[in-house]
Amino acid sequence: MAVLWNSIQSVLVVVLIMILGFVLRRQGWFDDKFGGTISKFIKNIALPASIFVSVLSRLTRGQLVSFSGYLGYAFIAVIIGYLIAFGLVRIMHVKPGRKGIFINAIVNANTIFIGLPLNIALFGDKSMTYFLVYYIVNTVSTWAFGVFLISNDDPTKPKEKHHNHIDWKKVIPMPLVGFLVALVFLLLNIPVLKVSFINSTLTYVGNLVTPLSLVYIGIVLADAGLKSIHFDRDTIVALLGRFVLSPILMVAVLLAAGHLGANFPTLATQTLIVQSATPMLAVLPILANEAHGDVEYATNIVTTSTVLFIIVVPVLMSLIQFI
Repeated sequence: MAVLWNSIQSVLVVVLIMILGFVLRRQGWFDDKFGGTISKFIKNIALPASIFVSVLSRLTRGQLVSFSGYLGYAFIAVIIGYLIAFGLVRIMHVKPGRKGIFINAIVNANTIFIGLPLNIALFGDKSMTYFLVYYIVNTVSTWAFGVFLISNDDPTKPKEKHHNHIDWKKVIPMPLVGFLVALVFLLLNIPVLKVSFINSTLTYVGNLVTPLSLVYIGIVLADAGLKSIHFDRDTIVALLGRFVLSPILMVAVLLAAGHLGANFPTLATQTLIVQSATPMLAVLPILANEAHGDVEYATNIVTTSTVLFIIVVPVLMSLIQFI
């Protein structure tokens, strides 16, 4: 019961700040551009700063081998998730314009705006190293493959006219750049964080990620409108895929790795499992709109999953204590 209560309290912190963003947006405190502005600030400034500090303060050169091992196992879970999602699309005969959205909904998570603040609320800053594992896997999965699936599912274009290519600017966004730069500093043993004013500046800026991310999600929910939530077959299966299938796959891969001799710290296991069950990508409606897909469906599953995660996380935290 203590674990469940602690999980509920951690989620309540996240929810209350989201509600603040929701209410202030509805009250007109934030204009139409504010959400996009803080989203841009978080992704391009605050999160890279936070990741840079976390890598240099919590990762050592000796830990890099184990870090790469975590990446491998997380990728395996994601790849299996893609295979199952593709199978579900065929079995359920998901209509064009929804297929790519449906697959992304099951496999890829909202790591920045929900995953990171949730992880910090549940496990504290010490979990950032393991969060970075899932963030990297999720980022590469989303922008190197997930976006391709949505654009390839454009119902207004013949298949042969598609000219899809990997957008490396999105595969390697600024947060990932922050991680790569930090790795260089780590490998070269450059003690940049020992310079007090640099450390303090990056830390203060990085600390803005959590509150601003949650305010942003509140704004997104206010704009989407909670009354628009509805449950059809494709929505229910996508939600089960995100909140049930995805964490089960992660648990299965980690347990299999453990039987093969891998030794995962409890914090690493819990972080990866929780991240695998975070809500769907906030950018799905934008990507759907660009590809002339089903924007209403994309908006509905993002909104629904963001609301339902409030219930899912305490339950999940209670269950993973037994793993």
